[in-house]
Amino acid sequence: MTDDTANAGDAVAGLDVPSAEIDTLRLEIDALRLSRRRLVAAEDTDRRAFEGELHDGVQQQLVALAVDLRRLAGLLDADPTAAHALVDEMTANVTAALADATALAGRIHPPLLAARGLPSALRSAAAPLGITLDVDVPTGGAYRSEITTALYWTCVEMLSFASRGSHATVIVMETDGQVRFDIGLDRRPPEEQLIRLRDRIEGLDGGLTVDDGPGGGSLVHGWVAASR
Repeated sequence: MTDDTANAGDAVAGLDVPSAEIDTLRLEIDALRLSRRRLVAAEDTDRRAFEGELHDGVQQQLVALAVDLRRLAGLLDADPTAAHALVDEMTANVTAALADATALAGRIHPPLLAARGLPSALRSAAAPLGITLDVDVPTGGAYRSEITTALYWTCVEMLSFASRGSHATVIVMETDGQVRFDIGLDRRPPEEQLIRLRDRIEGLDGGLTVDDGPGGGSLVHGWVAASR
C-alpha cells in the first residue's frame, strides 16, 4: 500500500464510512497513481522517439547539406557543370528535408486540426495509411483543445492498426453532456496500446472500451466530458 493510499484511508477512518467504501477508495487511488506513472513513461518514450527521428532524419540531412555546400564552393570555378548538377541534387535534398520536418511537426500537433477541424485532419492522417475512412462529426462542434487533440490522437493511433486497403469509420456525437466517439476497424488493437489510450481518455474524465466487430474487427467506444 502506498503512503498516499494509507493517508486517504486514515482521513476517512474517523468518519462513519463503511470499510468496503474505504477499500474501494484505496483501489481507485492506486489505479490513479499507476495511470499517472504510465502517462509519464509514455510521454518519455515519445520524446525519445522524436529525438531519435530528428537525429537520424532531419539532422543527418542537414549535415549532408553542409558537406555539399563545401563541395559546391570548390566546384564553382573548377567544374561549373558539376556545380550545377550538385545544386540540383541539393535542391531535391532540401525538399526532402522540409517534407520530413513537416511530417515530424505534424506528429507533434497537426496543423490541419486547428485550421480545418477534426474531419479534415483525420482524413489527412488516414491517406498515407492506405485506409478508406468515413468520418461523421457534428457540424459546428467546437470543444476544448485538449478534447479535440485527445480525440484526434486516439483515432489516429487506432487507425494505425487497420490493414492497408481496409475501410474504417469514425463517428463523433454529443449526448448527455458527453462527447462520444466510435471507431470501427478491421483489426483489434494490442492491449498494451489500449491501456495507453485509456489513460489519456480517463485523464479527461472519460472512458474507453473495445468490442468485437464483424469479421474479426473491433469497435472502439469512447467518451469524455463535453464542457466547452
